[in-house]
Amino acid sequence: MSMSEILALLREHLDVVIAIGSALVALVSAFAARTETRRQRRLQTERLRQSIDAASLEWGNHAIDALGRAAMFARTRHLQANDATFAGGKTSLLIGLSALVERGRMFFPNLNADNKGADKDGAYRGHRPPILDAIMWAYFELDAMHREGGPTGDNSAEFIEDCRRLMVSELQAHLDPRRLDKVVERYDDQTQANRRDAIDRATALKARLETRRPGLVLDAPRAPDTQSETMQ
Repeated sequence: MSMSEILALLREHLDVVIAIGSALVALVSAFAARTETRRQRRLQTERLRQSIDAASLEWGNHAIDALGRAAMFARTRHLQANDATFAGGKTSLLIGLSALVERGRMFFPNLNADNKGADKDGAYRGHRPPILDAIMWAYFELDAMHREGGPTGDNSAEFIEDCRRLMVSELQAHLDPRRLDKVVERYDDQTQANRRDAIDRATALKARLETRRPGLVLDAPRAPDTQSETMQ
């Protein structure tokens, strides 16, 4: 078929050619639009992650500072001028630690919320994650501490420092840039090995606290993480 015949055929079926061309253009445009939409969604998700990561990092900085001040307070408690000064300083630190736990729930929701505390408000169902446990154990240690007598200030400081180290380690895991899921799931979907290790460490700190401070009423014992066990 010659070129002139081909052109003649195209002119005869011009409407078909236009329709096919329009369909191809529409198909290419739809593909480009879909690709751009996905790209924009990825950018929006990343901006959201960065915003929440910045907020959780700010929370973590306050927690590190509060635990550091609590440890120093324990280490220097015998230098307080009198019992009233000691009580005032301790109360201020306790208020700060308690507030940090409550604010931390915005970033680190309770684990296994469907299996415990169905009668409680939503934020308090399930088990606190280890990162908040660490702050709570430091809170209880500080609350039980006296200006004179009992475990030495240095021992209390060492315990609070161990709580701080666990908190920092968990915060670092939470902020790991390789995790691509949304923030809540990102913490909840840590590798099972890391989760078991963190829970074991938090439980060990709790046991030490109970030994150090007999009679303290702490949370009910943590139920076994059946999901972790099944994935061993």
